[in-house]
Amino acid sequence: MGNSKSHPGQEFSSRFLPGEQAEVNRLFDALSSENLGSSTSHRSFSLQALKARGHVGDALPPEMVTRLFEGMQRVDGSRKVKEPSEHISQKQFTVSMSHLLKGTAEEKSLMLLNMISASGGPVKARDVYKFTEDLVGSVVHVLNYRQQLRGWSQKPPPGSPSRVQVLAAQLCSEMKLQGGGKLLGPQWLDCDCDEAVLEDWVFRAHHVATFLSLVIHQGFLLLCSTLELATLVPERQVDRQREFASLLDVLSVIYINSHLPQERRLRWRLLFATELHGNSFAQLCGHITHRGPCLVLLEDRDGHVFGGFASCSWEAKPQFQGDNRCFLFSVSPSMAVYTCTGYNNHYMYLNQGRQTIPNGLGMGGQHGYFGLWIDVDFGKGHSKAKPTCTTYGSPQLSAQEDFQFQKLEVWAVGDAPKAEPARKTRSILDVDPEARALLRVSGRGCHSEGLREVPDEQ
Repeated sequence: MGNSKSHPGQEFSSRFLPGEQAEVNRLFDALSSENLGSSTSHRSFSLQALKARGHVGDALPPEMVTRLFEGMQRVDGSRKVKEPSEHISQKQFTVSMSHLLKGTAEEKSLMLLNMISASGGPVKARDVYKFTEDLVGSVVHVLNYRQQLRGWSQKPPPGSPSRVQVLAAQLCSEMKLQGGGKLLGPQWLDCDCDEAVLEDWVFRAHHVATFLSLVIHQGFLLLCSTLELATLVPERQVDRQREFASLLDVLSVIYINSHLPQERRLRWRLLFATELHGNSFAQLCGHITHRGPCLVLLEDRDGHVFGGFASCSWEAKPQFQGDNRCFLFSVSPSMAVYTCTGYNNHYMYLNQGRQTIPNGLGMGGQHGYFGLWIDVDFGKGHSKAKPTCTTYGSPQLSAQEDFQFQKLEVWAVGDAPKAEPARKTRSILDVDPEARALLRVSGRGCHSEGLREVPDEQ
């Protein structure tokens, strides 16, 4: 397929379309240009060539460039681990790019194993965790280098824990170790991880394959047109005259965005921030109602960052609202998303100015026992879960069950909703003939009669 006559590695890359294979071939030609004197079948490139400024250069951290090079060294077209040489052949490069960009979970796990292990055999869970940290760190690095942050910060706010470590821990927590355990604490770090464990992990934790592809696409500038970067990193839309430091960094945005409905992933528009709009529940309601699906998040006094996704426009009313696309999430000290359990439909709640029922914003649980609650007495809230929130299955998200906060943000996600035409309200006199008759008996006529149209029934 494609340019098989001029490039002997082609028979191992059937997943590439002809135009894609031509681009892969051009990159190999550029990398191996230092060996122009060699025959076509023996062309190769070195680690130094890969690190050269004209190629990957500073686009990726040096440790990730080395991992990629060593991963390519250790595999040939038959999937057998071979003794590494100091150069990468056409076959090795083509197979590696095919596995990383278009491969199955099995092929990707083989590449991961070769990037982690010098022997190609089982590795320790701590080695996988270190690789995951390097991978997540490379994502931030390359997005910043290529100026693809789309308005988001590459670092969390000062004083926050490293989001690289937080997201790496979240991804590793999705790994099922031999014997069925999960990598949830230091006691698991010495467990063995073979290719089967890694294959299941790549299949389970889709961010791993996505991040590997991103590193290749943006680091090597290879097949960039096939990377859906716009849905991975949403555009940040904030009034230029009212810039502020968000609680979110690019990694937490990528993680949360991946759980949104597909059509909501392209852009986030700031609706409300305490830093810009003040500490007022009335201001919050005024800025977020009837504005479409949005994310509400806050930071409590202990530094925990958490929130929820509202799948529908907020409306101030005494009933629960929303649907099963809603979820709660945590950003710090750990990253996690908690989706609906099906136990009840208490997805969203917003109420103000009533005396007999709670006034505030809530998600999940029940009155007085919400998974996330922001009180009308602004700056106070609670997150109650013993053991978990009935609606979302989430644990207590805040450090303290009853918490205080100073920073809160609301982001509308996706395109703004189309403005609905103003609904004509019907007078009680239009719908109740007895009320109209009583008005006439009392000697008080209908002065608007004949001067306005009676609205149609909705």
